[in-house]
Amino acid sequence: MTTRSRSMQEPTLLVLTALADRPRHGCALAQELLTISQGRVRLRTGTLYGSLERLQEEGMIEVFSEERVEGRLRRTYTLSPTGRDALAAEVRKITATAREATRRLKQAAVEPAGARA
Repeated sequence: MTTRSRSMQEPTLLVLTALADRPRHGCALAQELLTISQGRVRLRTGTLYGSLERLQEEGMIEVFSEERVEGRLRRTYTLSPTGRDALAAEVRKITATAREATRRLKQAAVEPAGARA
């Protein structure tokens, strides 16, 4: 298990987000990452499974089930309680930052250009 003091990398955030509502196997996760990122993030198979392995080692995700499909083992992953807490903490940080950025943009839009230092 790892405590995260720095921000999550986007792929990690997306994988945890994809697992937040229900367990998914690798192919479904890859598709969900595309959907969540609006097509911006497409992880290669090796990268995705490497991330899943790392997140499992960190205690962020767990294997929900395993089954044989056409001779291959298909693992379905789920968010662990630790992963759910980490995702919630990251969402709070992102939300606070977005709120502050929005406030500053609005403030800058109403101030005269010469008023800023």
